[in-house]
Parts: sequence; C-alpha cells; structure tokens
Amino acid sequence: MLDLRQLRYFIAVAETENIARAAERLHISQSPLSRQIKQLEDQLGVQLFERSKQRVHLTQEGHDLLGEARALMANALRVEAFGRRLGSGEVGRLAIGYVEGALHANVLGPALRRLRRASPSVALSLQGLGTTVQFERLRQRTLDLGFAYRAPDEAAGLRSALVVDEPLLIAMHKDDPLRKAKAIQPAQLDQRPWISVVRQPVDTIRPALLAACQRAGFTPDIVYETSDPLSSLHLVSAGLGLAVVQASLGAANASPEIVFRELPWLDLRVRVHLVWRAQEQRPLVARFRGAVLKQRALE
Repeated sequence: MLDLRQLRYFIAVAETENIARAAERLHISQSPLSRQIKQLEDQLGVQLFERSKQRVHLTQEGHDLLGEARALMANALRVEAFGRRLGSGEVGRLAIGYVEGALHANVLGPALRRLRRASPSVALSLQGLGTTVQFERLRQRTLDLGFAYRAPDEAAGLRSALVVDEPLLIAMHKDDPLRKAKAIQPAQLDQRPWISVVRQPVDTIRPALLAACQRAGFTPDIVYETSDPLSSLHLVSAGLGLAVVQASLGAANASPEIVFRELPWLDLRVRVHLVWRAQEQRPLVARFRGAVLKQRALE
C-alpha cells in the first residue's frame, strides 16, 4: 500500500524541484525527505527524479505519477474533511422510529427542523413503528432513536426521556346536547354510540378505554371501529358517535362540526418517550436528542 505521506513528499519535491525548499515547506529535514523519496522509488520500481547538485527534475514517469498523486491526495483530503464532519454531526444518517402520538403532538416536526438548520446534509429515515419493535431495532442498531408510548427497561441498555404527556379529550358533534354541559358525567355517556380505534396486530387503545369507562361506572357502546383517530374524527363530524383523542389532536383539528371537552374522571393519558441507546456516542444522535429536549423545554 502506498504511504500518503510519501506521496505528499513526492508532490512537494516535484513542485519545488529542490530538496531543501521542499523540506522547508514540509517542516522536516532534508535527509529524511531524501530517504522517503528513495523508498517510494524502490517500492514502485521506477525512477521518479533525475538528480543534479542543485536541482531535481521529474522523469517522464515522474510526470505521469504526479497527476495521479495529486488526484489521490485531493481525494484523501475530501475523505478527511468528510470524516471530521461526521465526527461533528454535520453529516451522516439518522434512522428514527415513531408512534402516531408523536406526530399528533407535533414533537417530531420541530426537532427535525432544528436538526435540518444545523445539519442540512444529514439523511433521515423516518419509520412508523410500534413501541416494542422500536426497542428491538434500537438494540439491533438498525434504529438510532425512537418515539415510543412507554419507557424502556434501562437494564436492556436503553435510556429515555418523557417528551409528551397529555390527556384524552372527548370529541362530539357540534349539535350534541352534551356540548353545553358544565361538566360531563360518566352516566351521561352511557348508552351513547361510540367510535373506537382498533390497532392490529396489537390493540392497546380500546382495552384501555373500556377499562377506564368501566371504572367510571358504564360500558361504552362501540358501534364503529376505525384504524386511526383522524378517521374517528371524520365519523364524529358526521354525527355518528363520540370518540376520545389526545389533546393535541383536538387542538389541531379545525373542523367546525366537532366540539372537544375534557373528562377529568377519565384517567387516560397519552405519553410519548424519546428513546436511545445508553452507550450511544454518535454526535449526530446527541444533536437530535438535544433538539427534541430543547423543544420540549420551550413548550
């Protein structure tokens, strides 16, 4: 393998045509410089310079090698610069997993904007994944960070920070008589048609809703099932039933057909945790994590 240092020495001698001036440019003494040039010639099996008392001149083979050496050194400098940018987090690739609640709470978008402003050359891979899948892929190192519905077990080598914690709101049609109630009581929701989100293959939302309502003293009559909360809100706007959604989704919904109310007795909340590997040392991961936490602190 060629020594890049020897090529750098070769280029300096070729450009100055003088060992002394080249040594001065390289900040080394003449003797080691001459030895390195001779070693390069021996390694390549070709004479690169014709030597005289005062000057050295490139041979034809030396001229031919000079162009290739300059190109190789330029590439080496680009590689070094790119490596330094990787080390500083200016470039690279991030794979980020997220649950739906992170999007509804608008925690992901602002952090990505901050990262893009600081590191515009970073390539991003955003993957909608369940919480358990995110934990597994973080451990497998195919995911760099995740937004999950629960905190991981720290014994598994993962760390987390809570970034979303908000209540669920009940959504009803604007003509629903309950919209004017001072405080909606559980008994007022009994025997009413409900719209529920069903997740496959794992449904964690409907069982939690049923359990919370049963603790409040009634069982919701679920007559419609949807795959996501936005679809549920479309049915609510059509006057087909009641639904519960996280507060930020209610705040973002501009439909004049829907009214959102709090249910203080409904002990359900949406929590989203930012998750990363405990031993993660990549500056780019730390930069994104800092962007998320800074955004959280500003809210």
